[in-house]
Parts: sequence; structure tokens; C-alpha cells
Amino acid sequence: MNKRIYQYALGACLLTGAVACTTQKELQLPERISASVTTAPAADTISLASFDRIFQDRYLKNLVDSALQNNYDLLAASRRISAAQANLMMARNAWLPSVNLSLTAGVDHFADYTMTGVGNFDTNKSPNINDDQRVSDPTPEYFAGIRSSWEIDLWGKLKQQRHATMARFLATSEARRLLTTQIVAGITGLYYELLAMDNELVIIHRNIKLQEAAVATVHIQKDAGRATELAVQQFTAQLLSTQALEFGVKQEIASIENQLNALMGRLPQHIERSAVSDLVDTANLPPAVPSGIPANLLLHRPDIQRAELELSATKADVKAARAAFLPGLTITPYAGFNAFKAGLLFKSPASIAWGALGSVTAPIFNKKQLKAQYNISTANAYTAFYEYQQAIVNGYQEVATALNKVENQHQAFSLKSKEVLVLQQAVSTANILFTTGYANYLEVITAQKSVLEAELALVNTRKGVYQGLVSLYRSLGGSGAR
Repeated sequence: MNKRIYQYALGACLLTGAVACTTQKELQLPERISASVTTAPAADTISLASFDRIFQDRYLKNLVDSALQNNYDLLAASRRISAAQANLMMARNAWLPSVNLSLTAGVDHFADYTMTGVGNFDTNKSPNINDDQRVSDPTPEYFAGIRSSWEIDLWGKLKQQRHATMARFLATSEARRLLTTQIVAGITGLYYELLAMDNELVIIHRNIKLQEAAVATVHIQKDAGRATELAVQQFTAQLLSTQALEFGVKQEIASIENQLNALMGRLPQHIERSAVSDLVDTANLPPAVPSGIPANLLLHRPDIQRAELELSATKADVKAARAAFLPGLTITPYAGFNAFKAGLLFKSPASIAWGALGSVTAPIFNKKQLKAQYNISTANAYTAFYEYQQAIVNGYQEVATALNKVENQHQAFSLKSKEVLVLQQAVSTANILFTTGYANYLEVITAQKSVLEAELALVNTRKGVYQGLVSLYRSLGGSGAR
């Protein structure tokens, strides 16, 4: 049967002319970028892509779990996956014949000068028919049965369309995985920024107490004639400036909490989080990250996977567009009860009718439209190819930047910690020297200002370590994410 179908198609191709059977050349894309890079121990770097191995904070894990269940963007992405799955179901069954139950009724009056009109007249005069077979005028027409249409996929057009739909379905799943990674990274980054704000608030409160003590001391010094009103004013101004910082930090905390609540799909409320830890304690910092980018891990990033699947889909689109230039074979069978009198419709077997029509069609006058569709598909394929290449380049750049950030922030934190310890000692020394008359008030103010700035800078450096890890987690595609 298949051999006969191909023979019919070939014959139809010859009958409709060589022009009708011409198609377009195959798609030729440029070479891909090589995915070879120097790598560190793969196991160490792969483990970085697991959320639970990087971030151990239980409050953070609760926030992430809540966001993955309630984030509205993720819920919408799930619906888009359902729609893509429905499209895939349609594409998978496109090669099957359509079978429809058909119940039709109609009436015709045939002119006397037509083949049917003359034929009906002669038929009614024939002695070979009975009363049931006589044709009335106008002539009713009744049919009850099934009709079918089946497009034979001779050249793989439906198969390629099915491949394209499958690739786009998988790309939709990768898009959701990408969104999940971004949401997890966003919540994690905001959480550690919130902890940094808590640290800043503790630092400001501690410095306010130190500066309040300094103001009280300078008042005593003034009453004893050992300090001037200018010194009192300078110490008081510094205290007021530090107190004002507190409210700026509180506003930042409220803003970050609101952003976190929005990501979790809920109204503003307090965010439960870990207590403030010792600022210069390095035990709570995550370990250093080995350098190197395993290429096989990087290529599993959801954005790269999605771009690759979209490229595969556009290639299939081009093949389907090429196949549209070739002749198509459609078979339309039917079977059922057919009569021109309602009372005779189900009088079996005399009213049983069946038939089949096979048609081979080849494009001739609409080839410009087919050529335009082919050009569109080809352009989309090249676009998808370049986007895939750019996704790979972006992936390497993001991972390399994140690795450098983590390493540099670790080194900066070590140095900043030492700086804070030195400046804290300097404040104590300045206060002692001021009370004994060996230092002026400007030296005390300078020391207090320096330690406040250094401690706030250390908080930002500590936050930078975690943000570097968040960036690395995101750049590696969030593999193994919750």
C-alpha cells in the first residue's frame, strides 16, 4: 500500500510539472562556538549548583519554599507549560485521520435542462424501479454516517511540525526552570541584603552609644574647663548624623521585606530571619570556591537549554516549510446510510453507501507564499542560532565574573576584618588620650567616624561574599535547586 501511494505521488508530481515539485535548499548554519574550557575539580563546582549545599539558613529555605508554591509568575509559567502540552498533543495526533459523525439533510430542485434533471425524469419512467425508488421533485437528500479525511505525510512535513512542537514544549519547561532559578536567587540575594541591613542597624546602635558617651565626656571636660563649646558641638553633630542613619537603614529594611513578600505572593509582613552574627567572625562565611568552569555543567543552564531547544524547533520549521513545496496526498473516505426519502434512510442494506476519494495536490500559483514562509522559517532559524551562541557566551561570562567576585570578596573581607579591629582599638586609644589630655576632640571624632565607616564597609563586603555565591548559583543554572 505504501509503495502504491508513493507511486501515485510520483506520478502526480510528473503530471503537475517539474516546477511544482521543486523545493528549497537545505538549511546550512555556521559552526558553533567550541565549549571547551579549563576546569577545576568538577565535583566541587557542581556541588555549588545545589541550593541546599550553599545556603544553610533554615529561615531562607522556608522563604524559598513559600515562593516556589505561591509566586504568581511561577504559577503563570505552569499554565504556559499546560498550554504547550496541549499544543504537543495536537501535533502528535496531526498525522491521524479525522473521523466525524455526519448527519445531513437537504433538498434540491434540479432544472429540466441539466443532466440530473433529465436523468431523474427518465428514471421515474423506467419500468425497472419500484415506488420507493421513484425520485420526487424537489429531491430531498439524507445522510447518516461517518466522514473522514486523512493527509498522508509523504515528505515528513507533519513529522517535522511535531518535532518543532515537542522542542518548544521542552523549551517552555526550561523557561520555567530559568524563572525558578531567578526567583530563588532573587529571594536569596534579598535575604542576605536584609541580614546586612540588620548588621548595619546593630553597628549604628553600638556607635550611637559610643558617641553618646563621648558627648557626655566632652560636657564634663567643658565644665572642668578642659574643652570648648566647639568640641561639644562637633561631638553632638556627629551623634545626630549617626542617629539619622538609623532611619535610613530602617527604611531599607522595610523596602526589602516588602520585596520578599511580593516574591512570595503575599501582602507586607515581618520576615523571620536569623539573628545578627559577629561581624568579624569568618566561621559563618561560606568556604572559598575553586576556580574553573565545567563546560558540561554550564551547557545545562536553563537559558542555554531553552535556546538550544528553540534552535531545534526552528530547524524543524525549515524542514516542514521545505516539504510544503512537494505534492500532498489526502484521502477522504465516507460510509453510512444515504437516501432521498427519510423513511428509507435506514432500510439496510439498500440504503448503505460508501466511497473514498484520493487527491494529490501540488502548489503552483501559491509558491510565493510558500517561499515567503520558508524565508521566515530560515530567518528564525538563524536568529535562534545566534541567540544560542550568545547564551553560551553570556553563560561563560557570568560564571567567570561570579567566581572572581566570590574570591575577591573573600580576600577583601579578610583585610576589612583586620581594619575594623585596628580602628576599634584606635577609638579606645583616642578616648583614653582625650581624657588624659594627650589628644584633641578632632582625633576622637575622626577615630569614631573611621570605625563606623569601616564596620559598615565590612558589612557590605560580607554581603558581597553571599551575593557572589548567589550570582554563581544563578549563572550555573540552579542545577539541583529545590
